[in-house]
Amino acid sequence: MQPRFSQDAPKRAVNLTLSSDLVRLGKELGLNLSGVAEQALAYAVSARLAERWAEENRSAIGAYNRRVEAEGVFSDGLRSF
Repeated sequence: MQPRFSQDAPKRAVNLTLSSDLVRLGKELGLNLSGVAEQALAYAVSARLAERWAEENRSAIGAYNRRVEAEGVFSDGLRSF
């Protein structure tokens, strides 16, 4: 699934509240805190969008699975596995 957000969108300053120990350790380890936060947010957004898609399409997926269970798929006679 393609992300619904642009990786090239302009950056926007935001305020975050983070554990002071994590910030200190992240800086000591040379991590780009903004980059790490952006990657984590992108992952969380993608996961939530996938959950939303699955929920919105749950009935259609169920109907398809029931049909395949009852009728099989077109390639049933062609597969060798």
